[in-house]
Amino acid sequence: MPELPEVEALSAFLTERLVGRRIGRIHQVAISALKTYDPPLQALEGRAVAAVGRRGKFLLLTAEGPLHLAVHLARAGWLRWRDDLPALPPKPGKGPLALRLLLADPPGAGFDLTEAGTQKRLAVYVVADPAQVPGIARLGPDPLDPGFTEQDFVELLRGERRQLKGVLRDQGVLAGVGNAYSDEVLHAARMSPFKIADRLTEDEAAELYRVLGSTLREAVERSRGLAAGELKAEKKTGLRVHGRTGQPCPVCGDTIREVSFRDSALQYCPTCQTGGKPLADRRLSRLLK
Repeated sequence: MPELPEVEALSAFLTERLVGRRIGRIHQVAISALKTYDPPLQALEGRAVAAVGRRGKFLLLTAEGPLHLAVHLARAGWLRWRDDLPALPPKPGKGPLALRLLLADPPGAGFDLTEAGTQKRLAVYVVADPAQVPGIARLGPDPLDPGFTEQDFVELLRGERRQLKGVLRDQGVLAGVGNAYSDEVLHAARMSPFKIADRLTEDEAAELYRVLGSTLREAVERSRGLAAGELKAEKKTGLRVHGRTGQPCPVCGDTIREVSFRDSALQYCPTCQTGGKPLADRRLSRLLK
């Protein structure tokens, strides 16, 4: 799933190509993708793009009016830029294409929103105010917001009885961190994903705050200037533990382990994060004795 660094990079990529240009046509291909009906999708046609930004994992295009096109790529969605899109409207079908946006000028320039697989969760909204998108309205603070302080982070953890892994992934607590970067942050902080959030000491909370910011900023920097088509590969090469089950930890050499859930999995290093002990039953969230 594209997370904060990838969506930030997509925002920068599209800013260079869209801002100041008018939207020519928008074609909805997948009926399930569009979550709003008023204003209609076609209300964006003919308007100039004023800005492209990010809210958590949401990509936000702001057109004159203002009118906003909010996109959540979900787990299998992606944005593909092309300079030679066909002029004819795409035909609805069973393929991955969900939506196509073409600029008025230059002809053929624009992007496709695609989604692989059968679980169609990619979501598109057209709204007068981003807060009208439920997923944006519930977002917690952005970890890269300059105003997000260590004390703010400590307050978020206070009284939080959930495991760190779940807290970091909760978009209502922190905006933009998902499965991959929560693994990376916890590995860099040398903390168990099953540690209860409000049991962190002051020093541990301070370290987690520092690592959270540095891990995300480093990922954003690695992605800066890359084309949209290169971002997925860059994300994979930059990950130290996520998606690397069975490989040696780049810090200590221990074997990276995995805990599987119904629809996701986490990866961690026992030596770096859990005192050398493999994590036990995910339902009990405890260490093997």
